[in-house]
Amino acid sequence: MSNSKNNRKEQEKNRKGKLSEKASSFHGKIPTVAPSDLRRPKTLPDLFSERTISVLPDARPKLTKLLLNVTIQGSLGAVQVVLSPENTVGDLITAAVRQYSKEGRRPILPSTDASLLDLHYSQFSLESLERGEKLKALGSRNFFLCTKKAASKDGDNPTSSCSKEAEKVTKSVIIPWLKFMNF
Repeated sequence: MSNSKNNRKEQEKNRKGKLSEKASSFHGKIPTVAPSDLRRPKTLPDLFSERTISVLPDARPKLTKLLLNVTIQGSLGAVQVVLSPENTVGDLITAAVRQYSKEGRRPILPSTDASLLDLHYSQFSLESLERGEKLKALGSRNFFLCTKKAASKDGDNPTSSCSKEAEKVTKSVIIPWLKFMNF
């Protein structure tokens, strides 16, 4: 029994000694380990020391490619096209038609001639985009492609092709509703 009591007393002394060592920084004592003895992780402090970097507040990385989504009239999903920002709207139309026919999407386009199609910001936008405009100046990455068939029949300005089609659709939709009303 006395042996076990002695063991307990020694264990308590060891614990008190360890606690006092751990709490030495808390009580204002300076640790005995020198900073040079501390093991430091291996890091690279100057990652960019080999390269010269201009630090400008307006410095942005230059865009090299753009991922553009073009939904073609009557199609279920958008065609994804990757082009340079320096390309024009005409290049985007040509690339989108080429990708659409390459993927074998439905409905099949009556013609793969890009001059018969207009590019719009959305299916609700009535004005088409100019073919010479740069892609980086458009401010959007999602577009809608529709045919020019209304403009070619009427001989009007090609930018109003979808607006003419919208007028025809609204006229045809309004008339059947009048049949159901009692006047």
